[in-house]
Amino acid sequence: MDTITDATDEARGHIVISGSHGGHYPAALASRAGIRAVIFNDAGIGLEEAGVAGVLSLADVGMAAAATDCQSCRIGSAQDAVDRGRISVVNAVAARLGVEPGMSVADALDRLADAPTPDNQLPPYAEARSSITLEGTNTEVWLLDSASLVKPEDAGKIVITASHGALIGGDPTRALKADARITVFNDAGIGIDEVGVTRLPALDQKSLACVTVDCMTARIGDAASALETGIISRVNETAKAMGAEPGMPLKDWL
Repeated sequence: MDTITDATDEARGHIVISGSHGGHYPAALASRAGIRAVIFNDAGIGLEEAGVAGVLSLADVGMAAAATDCQSCRIGSAQDAVDRGRISVVNAVAARLGVEPGMSVADALDRLADAPTPDNQLPPYAEARSSITLEGTNTEVWLLDSASLVKPEDAGKIVITASHGALIGGDPTRALKADARITVFNDAGIGIDEVGVTRLPALDQKSLACVTVDCMTARIGDAASALETGIISRVNETAKAMGAEPGMPLKDWL
């Protein structure tokens, strides 16, 4: 699955390779879907290890989980994880099965075949969607911890989504669910083939401003973190024309 948000009841009891980052929100979705074991992308690991926090927490409910190195395969592409992915992080359950950092995804899958059924589920993760008015301005900003929470009514708004900035499955039509005036993503370590910033040119084609924040300055999966501490790492041409520059604090630009 290129994104864990596509998980349905069909995934129950199975091993899933996901193109999503391994943070808390994707992990909660995997747990809720009844998946037996899962491999995510480490998204550059990032600030406070947010890119793999969910991978590690899944051990608490007995689910084997691991993450691929973002420099070995494209985030947002499960097939590339199969083809080129190398494991970077494993949780305690996966480690007991023999999954190790440096291992190919194919070898990891052989070991995950013996993964036990989880004995519990992670608590539901609140679908964090809120708005804030920037101090001293009339500028309203929407904070979305996942791009899956974007709605059609977000057209024309400023949206900070804490998801990675890679096109899901490389598909430009999945760049964003609404024509937001400005959109922010996490660069997820940028990664192999610079995939972590591929939504930017796709949104440029629609004259929509888009920037990413450096994963080492803001927790992936946490939009409030992007606003408070995020430093811009990449900008598209539309955002550049609006004064956005790499190295600039996101809040200052907004």
